[in-house]
Amino acid sequence: MGPQHPSTHGVLYLEVRLSGETVVDLITHIGYLHRGMEKIAENRTYTQFIPYTDRLDYVASMTNNLGYVLAVEKLMKAEIPERAKYIRVIVAELQRIASHLVGITTFTQDLGAFATPLFYGFREREKILDLFDELCGNRLTYDYMRIGGVQFDLPKGAGGKIRGIVKYMGPKIDDLENLFSSNAIFVARTKGVGVLTKEKALNYSVTGPNLRASGVKWDLRKDEPYLCYDRFNFDIPTGSNGDSWDRYKVRIEEMRQSLRIIEQALDGLPEGDPTVKIGRVIKPAPGEVYMRTEAPRGELGFYIVSDGSAVPYRMKIRSPSFSNLAVLSELVKGAKVADVVCVLGSLDIVVGDTDR
Repeated sequence: MGPQHPSTHGVLYLEVRLSGETVVDLITHIGYLHRGMEKIAENRTYTQFIPYTDRLDYVASMTNNLGYVLAVEKLMKAEIPERAKYIRVIVAELQRIASHLVGITTFTQDLGAFATPLFYGFREREKILDLFDELCGNRLTYDYMRIGGVQFDLPKGAGGKIRGIVKYMGPKIDDLENLFSSNAIFVARTKGVGVLTKEKALNYSVTGPNLRASGVKWDLRKDEPYLCYDRFNFDIPTGSNGDSWDRYKVRIEEMRQSLRIIEQALDGLPEGDPTVKIGRVIKPAPGEVYMRTEAPRGELGFYIVSDGSAVPYRMKIRSPSFSNLAVLSELVKGAKVADVVCVLGSLDIVVGDTDR
């Protein structure tokens, strides 16, 4: 299958061995989108590398920006303004919703629900992209986060617009859930398909909604809070069977929880300047740091080593899609070939994130 299979957003090649229609083995071939991101980082200043993080998981660029600048700030032991923390939380949760909308509706497209669900998902996502466009002038690769804060403050009237999106999005998430959850074909194609046990998920370092769908209540926003997540009330949805259905349901519930977080962040949004002028060239003291955040697809980590110069001495990126994709072969052995696309779609990988 592949390397240009429509079930992927990037380029992926699956070598599937069959006995009739039953999958005997599956080998995943990756690397078609490898761009040497970690080596590039060693040849750019800390600030210059921010736009490159947009190109990792390009469906959730905001959260890639966020994970990277948090790692650099941790390396620098820098404190950022309270207003910047709240704005970062708001845009990160809006990004999570936008990403899950793409993940869920492309998943249904993979299963044969052609066009209509995808159009619904993209229609709702447009509300968020319009806001991001107003915020930073970009609709896909945002380059919005800055070391020490954000590039721009919220534009005038943005608070009202974000509340409008929250009010709009709640019923639309209900509509999407009703559309899919009551569809007999969707239920038949996903329930009991591609079961990922709790033990196997942990052994493969699966994270994010895929891990939580297997019943593991682990979310870095709760278990290792960063920014101001520890000030908000929200739940961590989990599944019980770890199948493709549970992975879909967890993402639906996570969008509702993101709306709760955004509302609370807007209520507590402090005044002040969220932008910090720290200079374009920074030289953190020699040392090393690892910072991980809860991106829409799971744990996104940046390991940075500084030698005191203006560029990182070494950088390693821990992308959620890489580990989440690694378990695919375990999930489809013994399944029908038609289920491969279902299981792959339910994992919601982004190849730019996998290959880096």
